[in-house]
Formats: sequence, C-alpha cells, structure tokens
Amino acid sequence: MLTVRTLAKGQVVIPAELRKQLAIEPGSLLEVSVVGDHIELRPAPRDPIAAFCGSLAGGESLAEGLMEEHRQEVGRDAKR
Repeated sequence: MLTVRTLAKGQVVIPAELRKQLAIEPGSLLEVSVVGDHIELRPAPRDPIAAFCGSLAGGESLAEGLMEEHRQEVGRDAKR
C-alpha cells in the first residue's frame, strides 16, 4: 500500500505508477466517493453512455407489459 500526504488545500498526488496503470492524465476526471471510513477514487469513464449501456437489470420491458395488458383488455371488450 502506498501512502501520500495531503497538501495545504486538501490535494493529494497520485503516484506516477498508479496514474500510468490507470491511464490517468492531466485533466482526467475521477469519481470520488466515501465508502464506510475511507475515500475511493476511480477514473470516470471516458464515454459515460457506453459505460452505462447494459447496466440496467434485464427483464420484461414496461412497454411490452403495457401492450400485453392492452391486448387482454381489447379481447375482453370484444367478447362483451
């Protein structure tokens, strides 16, 4: 584990070997979060839309469910 010191304004320097490993360059965005009793830094995705793609749980689509419900209602109305 590496240790870094905070600077006067709360800044920290990410060691060069970690910046290289994670492709962190000047101007890169990092996601910062508090997890329990520590801080986590993660490089933000370069393409947030591509990173988000596929992250929602699969399953029946709301539109499909509503269309099926509508078909059933139409079928019941036709029998009356």
